[in-house]
Amino acid sequence: MMLPSIFGENLFDEFMSSPWEREFFGRKNPLLAYEKNMMKTDIKEKETHYEIDIDLPGFQKEEIVANLENGYLTVNAAKSTETEQKNEEGIYIRRERYAGQCSRSFYVGDVEQHEIKAKFENGILHLTIPKKEQRKVEQKKYISIEG
Repeated sequence: MMLPSIFGENLFDEFMSSPWEREFFGRKNPLLAYEKNMMKTDIKEKETHYEIDIDLPGFQKEEIVANLENGYLTVNAAKSTETEQKNEEGIYIRRERYAGQCSRSFYVGDVEQHEIKAKFENGILHLTIPKKEQRKVEQKKYISIEG
């Protein structure tokens, strides 16, 4: 069974949002505007494998990293932008820098790195993960305590 280890939704997100997420000097931060919508994920269970589609609009392949560690598949996407505007004399009238990242982890079990297939096209990361037979969980054995 494959389960997401982090659920990105929070009842208090609206109450606890920072002032930078709201309009600041009449503009919204373009990276934070999509933060809550990033990494929308669809998981399909097939007979022999799982198919995961993660929406990453605006990202390039080079900005996405997927790694496998201790049975967890983690997908990270990081982006930074810089905008400059100068007047006729070459003096800055506006200079902004943004940086943001998002991450999502899934427990995939005893899968090897070479068994996972990944493809990024049209802003969607497609992952194919084989199903592995789950280890049989040993039943608890109680030890009697004398006394």
